[in-house]
Amino acid sequence: MTYSYARLPPLDVTALTTLICELTGGLGIFLLGMKYMSDGMQAVAGNSLRRMIAAVTNHRVFAVIVGVLVTCVVQSSSITTVMVVGFVNSSVMQLSQAIGVIMGANIGTTITGWILVLKIGKYGLPILGAATFVFLFTRSERWRYLAMTIMGVGMVFFGLELMKDACSFIKKMPDFEAWFQTFKADSYIGVLQCAVVGCIMTFLVQSSSATLGITISLASQGIITYETAAALVLGENIGTTITAYLASLGATTNAKRAAYFHVIFNIVGVIWITAIFAWYIRMIQWLLEGDVNTMVLVDGQETYPDTTAAIAATHTIFNIANTLLFLPFARQFEGLLVRLVPGKDFKEKPRLTDLDVHMVETPLLAIEQSRQELERMGAGCEKMLGWLATLVQQEHPDKELANRLKKREQVLDSVQEEIAAFVTNLLSNNIPHSTADEARRQLRMANEYESVSDYIVDLDKYDRKLRRDGIRFSVDQRADLVKLNQNVTDYLRQVNEALEQGNTNVAIKTDAICKRVRDEIKLLRRRHLEALSEGNIAPPVSVAYLASLNAYSRVRDHSRNIAEAISGEK
Repeated sequence: MTYSYARLPPLDVTALTTLICELTGGLGIFLLGMKYMSDGMQAVAGNSLRRMIAAVTNHRVFAVIVGVLVTCVVQSSSITTVMVVGFVNSSVMQLSQAIGVIMGANIGTTITGWILVLKIGKYGLPILGAATFVFLFTRSERWRYLAMTIMGVGMVFFGLELMKDACSFIKKMPDFEAWFQTFKADSYIGVLQCAVVGCIMTFLVQSSSATLGITISLASQGIITYETAAALVLGENIGTTITAYLASLGATTNAKRAAYFHVIFNIVGVIWITAIFAWYIRMIQWLLEGDVNTMVLVDGQETYPDTTAAIAATHTIFNIANTLLFLPFARQFEGLLVRLVPGKDFKEKPRLTDLDVHMVETPLLAIEQSRQELERMGAGCEKMLGWLATLVQQEHPDKELANRLKKREQVLDSVQEEIAAFVTNLLSNNIPHSTADEARRQLRMANEYESVSDYIVDLDKYDRKLRRDGIRFSVDQRADLVKLNQNVTDYLRQVNEALEQGNTNVAIKTDAICKRVRDEIKLLRRRHLEALSEGNIAPPVSVAYLASLNAYSRVRDHSRNIAEAISGEK
């Protein structure tokens, strides 16, 4: 099919200016409404989102369902996919889990089209106004975010109405309208060209919801046909993958594989659906039992109201069909991705700070990720105490184990810095008070865990210094320290379990073992001071022993501080 793009004759400057201003303003209000709706829904459903993400398993269907639900809440497949890439990058989520969630995200993003199907466009401004009063004058944080969600809905519909009104000006410029109509999806090449245009539009705007709104505005005014709009929507599926791809740059190998899957999933889907495009379009119209070419006069203007539902159905059914096609071959695609993006010869260290820019759009889920990093810090400290007990009892300390102990402390220092930067970045944004409180508690816990690791390394230093001087703790002293180490480890383990389970009663629950450790340290210190009068303890041993008891006391204090932070105490 041949397209001719002749130079357009002079246009009505006033009409063109009105078109540009209203279209740009409408698009801006539409995008802002999408953001408000997303932020409000995230705040209201935050805990549920966090539970869903934490519950993702290798079960493909369940992962797809989670992807659908999360995207319906955050109102953006790009946000969900970038979030998944971030989780994979920090090893919170495996590639097999990410594949399912990404497929579900592509289905969940189609909810935007169905929201626009609602016949409440002209009520967008009153909805926005009513919700604004609730937002400004309510004291309840939950009601404020619920009002923000409704404000977003009102802005989405108001913005869409502005874009529709702007597109009606095109009808007053026949030559401009004729240029739009040169894009026709009435042949295979035409479908591909329209898909490329949709891809480029989404790439430029960085929002498939925005391009969907523009497409619906043009189609509902009859500027473009339903078939052309459907082809544009297919291209928008490819355009939205660029966001996740950009998020994967500089990320770990598995994160890149997840982003590449998003690209492959959409490109392959568009390829096979365009091959049967004419049949697919007829099927959609048959399912809706309506005629998309039915014209209705509204305020003297020609409109095609049935096209919005047809476009939404085209988008949804395509993504569901594509998911059903890919789902049985998820393992095979995982193997393909491993071959396409081979692993590196060295072990990659996932860094939390790589996710700063990408995760800030979903603070309620980002704070969940930093919490999981805290769990890793706690587990690392627990392992260090076990290694320390082994080293103290060995006649000839294992150098490899000692180096591992020092290396783990350095890693925890780095993780603490990354968590601090990440959480501070979150606190600088507009987030719910409950999330801000948790962020501050996480800053405190990260610092406490880092301090625990420092004292554990100090304990190893005391023992190694005595060994270099040719002396050691006595057999009884070593036995007492090992027993104390076990009790401190048990205490820290209970605190770590409370962090993992979100048990806010941990301070009360662990109070008994906390006091027991304190009393044990006091008893050992008193017995040691009494033994000094016998004159059988070398001064360096005495200094190292008392320093060790003090270090264990500090580990116990920092563990108690973590328990208080989990409990929500200031």
